[in-house]
Amino acid sequence: MSGKSPQISRRTLLAGAAGTAAVAAMSGQLAGPAKAAAPMMGASKPTHNRFKLGDFEVTTIYDGAVNVPKVHPIFGKNKTPEEVQAHLAEHNLPPDKMSISFTPVIVNTGKEVVMFDSGYGEERRDKGAGKTAAALASAGFKPDQIDVVVITHGHPDHVSGLMEGGKAVYPNARYVIGDTEYDFWSKKEHLESSDKNMARRAKAVHNNLVPLADKASFVKPGGDVVSGITSVESFGHTPGHLCYHIESGGKRLLIFGDVTNHYVASLAKPDWHCAFDMDADKAVTARKKILDMVSADKIPAAGYHMPFPAVGHVAKRGDGYVWIPATYHLDL
Repeated sequence: MSGKSPQISRRTLLAGAAGTAAVAAMSGQLAGPAKAAAPMMGASKPTHNRFKLGDFEVTTIYDGAVNVPKVHPIFGKNKTPEEVQAHLAEHNLPPDKMSISFTPVIVNTGKEVVMFDSGYGEERRDKGAGKTAAALASAGFKPDQIDVVVITHGHPDHVSGLMEGGKAVYPNARYVIGDTEYDFWSKKEHLESSDKNMARRAKAVHNNLVPLADKASFVKPGGDVVSGITSVESFGHTPGHLCYHIESGGKRLLIFGDVTNHYVASLAKPDWHCAFDMDADKAVTARKKILDMVSADKIPAAGYHMPFPAVGHVAKRGDGYVWIPATYHLDL
């Protein structure tokens, strides 16, 4: 046997493949008509993701996603369309359209089940979101098992899932929201605002959260929801937006809500203005503060609009940051 390795050319490989295909085709003809292929079933997403955090158990819930027909000026309002498109293309994303997902988080402390934000509910169910209540069943929860619902801020995709058909979805829950946030959105004058977005957002709060106010408590930055869960000031996206720091058994997690609304068009470019931010400059300051904290301290984070399962780490990269999705390290 020769010690030389056989030399296989591309032509030889192609010829061999063609011969194999011909034999297979002839075999198929001799064997009779081919069986029908399995039917197409459409795209599919997991409904939830669960991991341990010290003595706590954390579950992220997929509420769904909606397609956005344009990126600029929703993201990068203070940049040119060409700059935004080039940045998206560099990250292998379409330059002119986007899908934005929504991910509530459930923290089971062993004593209380605490849910952060509620999804879109009925409002956008026909658009691909509003799946939280249904996904809870797949995750092993019943609505009456939710003890506390925490609202990071009052935008519709966070509060519209609190009510269904005029009734509370989580009948046994108490509710927690920042006092600054609630005081702003509960003003009836916003319902009559000439700004259509303001009026729409205020309507969502008045329809879904205000009716539950007698079961609500209003926290300030640094206030505790339950032992191990503390609010963190992050005003800017809305007047009273709060993040939440979770700690158990020496393990930490930051739920950062809408501090950043997209992993490439916002988190990676913290100076870019976003149309969803009510105070763009304050939002930039809050974004950098929170992202600096989780990157410097290597705290895993859950972001409401990060790609599902919406849990990962943030790393500093130059003037921006990069989102590193969690893999097995949270399971070890």
